[in-house]
Amino acid sequence: MLDSAFVAESTVRQSNHTRLTVFLPRNGMESTAPGDRNGPTRRTLLAAVGGVGLATLAGCFSGDVPEPITIGDVQTCDQCTMEIGQHPGPVGQTHYADPEAVVDEDRPAQFCSSTCTYTHTFEQEDDGHDPQVVYLTDYSSVEYDVETDAGIEEISSHLEADAFATVDDLLLVVDSDVYGAMGPSMVGFADADEAETFQEEYGGDLYEHEDVTRELVMSLMG
Repeated sequence: MLDSAFVAESTVRQSNHTRLTVFLPRNGMESTAPGDRNGPTRRTLLAAVGGVGLATLAGCFSGDVPEPITIGDVQTCDQCTMEIGQHPGPVGQTHYADPEAVVDEDRPAQFCSSTCTYTHTFEQEDDGHDPQVVYLTDYSSVEYDVETDAGIEEISSHLEADAFATVDDLLLVVDSDVYGAMGPSMVGFADADEAETFQEEYGGDLYEHEDVTRELVMSLMG
């Protein structure tokens, strides 16, 4: 049985299958490293050579899917075990038909960062566990802040259920100057114009979910 808190927030909704135009990195292989916008980065090069992504999950988002839940302040990340509420940046959650086979509990997997979300989801896919839906923070739906800590710009985290959108509905700003819990991050916006504005201010490259590869995620963590 699901606990009462989970049931209260686990109604279903119909995925809207919003499709976004594919955006390629500006100026070809533009660098996104702070202070260097003239040459190709390792991350961009890895993305260019391709790899196996989660594009196959698009079919999993058809029909009714579980709603996002509010992540508790003391909930630990199911990938790296850090307390999610104690760190900045995008957070994520992944819902499975048989969650106990994935996290040993009857709840969605929850993550401190977009990179942990993708890493865990790729690993579970290898083990034969395909998610019903993957959610990341939608920065188009929140009033976010970018603050500087020890010379590093960090974007605020938002744990409430209404702050999430499916990864298929987001345009991701990848490897900008703004960090999350695990460093270089993937900041999602449901509004493509807002994603472009964020990219213009903080750098990075624009990706749709279907273009995110294992190699790209690994490069952000390296």
